Amino acid sequence: MAMGRALSVAIVGMAGHVIDVEADIALGLPAFTLVGLPDASLTESRDRVRAACANSGHPLPQRRITVNLSPAALPKAGSGFDLAIAVALLTAQAVLDTSVVQNYVHIGELGLNGRARPVRGVLPATLAAVRSGHPDVVVPAANAAEARLVPGARVHAMSTLADLIHLHGGTAAGAPVQAHQPALLQISPRSVPLAESVDDSVDPGDVLVRPRDLAPLRNPVRSGPQPDLSDVIGQTEARQALELAAAGGHHLLLMGPPGTGKTLLASRLPGLLPDLNDDEAVEVTAVHSVAGTLDPQTGLIRRPPFQNPHHTCTVVSMVGGGSGLPHPGAASLAHRGILFLDEAGEFHSQVLDSLRQPLEHGDLVIHRANGSARFPARFLLVLASNPCPCGFAVGKGLDCVCAPVARRRYLSRLSGPLLDRVDLQVDVLPVSRADMAAGDRAESSATVRRRVLAARAIARDRLVGTSWTCNGEISGSYLRGPLRLSPKVTQDVDRALDNGRLSIRGHDRVLRVSWTVADLAGRSEPDRDDVSRALMLRRRGQVSV
Repeated sequence: MAMGRALSVAIVGMAGHVIDVEADIALGLPAFTLVGLPDASLTESRDRVRAACANSGHPLPQRRITVNLSPAALPKAGSGFDLAIAVALLTAQAVLDTSVVQNYVHIGELGLNGRARPVRGVLPATLAAVRSGHPDVVVPAANAAEARLVPGARVHAMSTLADLIHLHGGTAAGAPVQAHQPALLQISPRSVPLAESVDDSVDPGDVLVRPRDLAPLRNPVRSGPQPDLSDVIGQTEARQALELAAAGGHHLLLMGPPGTGKTLLASRLPGLLPDLNDDEAVEVTAVHSVAGTLDPQTGLIRRPPFQNPHHTCTVVSMVGGGSGLPHPGAASLAHRGILFLDEAGEFHSQVLDSLRQPLEHGDLVIHRANGSARFPARFLLVLASNPCPCGFAVGKGLDCVCAPVARRRYLSRLSGPLLDRVDLQVDVLPVSRADMAAGDRAESSATVRRRVLAARAIARDRLVGTSWTCNGEISGSYLRGPLRLSPKVTQDVDRALDNGRLSIRGHDRVLRVSWTVADLAGRSEPDRDDVSRALMLRRRGQVSV
């Protein structure tokens, strides 16, 4: 009997777990058994590894082979264990030295010819390896740029299994391909995890990943003209709501007939938002790495993401899930950015209501039979919708051809509990010829963005010592505690609460918006006009005070 061992990483949600890959080669009938809760793609690694080893000059013996992925109770998915399984089997055959191999973590897929192929989730997997005290990480060459974003990681990029064998001091068929030299980066002494596991447990030895230590820190290259707010003609109130949404992180509903500029307004919102800070950039980049949408050549994602799913999307594609272990959906891909639902009235009601949890808590916990996963999902929700199927039920609705029951059915998809979580609800009315004539005087995105950044800086200074960075995240208890306003200032919103026109959640959200109104105006705290303005914007101008 011969034993071999190697290390790899399993990703569950956004949390990485170091896996001990054990290989046993014993006498008996030829067989290759893989245990430790592997999924279908991982089970198929038996054939990939067997062919890759043979084509690298070290065929597996015709004996009973057992590979165990420990801890066995943790579900494992994907093809990223191929390299570790191959290394464990080669150490069991004494091709490689166990004392050398045990210092490395192996992540990557193998082709039948021994070629190392890229996999998803290399960034969080490398983070987990570094945190566990294993800075030497072996990845396919195509994943090297992504892995090198992690501080403290010594990244060894392999093009083939033969390269890997040569790295560990063995010999293989064919000359080794020149591998990238490992890059050693510095680790900050503080200790904060990137993502939490489902039970919120954190190892005391976790190492903080501080993006300021990452190299390179490059932003995506932008080419061509960027969408600008000056392209929007008229729509003064909607533009102001857009500025408030960007300054305070408030959710927004744009309601109006076709062709009034709802989609145009929403597409200009990303240009008003500030760049992501270091910790936010790591979170967002890790989510996109797990989802397989990351371009590692651009470095960390520094701009807030913008997700615009089609109205035919399913609940799983919106919040995440899928067979086996869950994967992130559009809500998580929009983390720290914008989730724009165009034609919101056309979305299935279950899809819209599935957003209640992330709107309230900023994350998603998805439970499946094989395990659970937590994904971050703190986004700015922007809804754009027509008021009815034909789209012309505005004003007196004289041009609308829809039956009253059709109007009610159309808007009923935007349920009360969902709208109760939307801070700003604005009517976007048709543009007049006078608005078109004054279009050249519209403010640009750069001008508005400067005000947004100044307002965010004021809010950030006010919220020092808390976990919040903008007004849209403040809890109700904090609003009624350290940020409590006088009854004279809040009398209008208090009256709306007493009359049943607002819930307690709506009451808190109006106060959050009022703080943003005051920040944009440069006032130290809201006055009665600020609170009234926030109240009117919440109910699309239809709440009487």
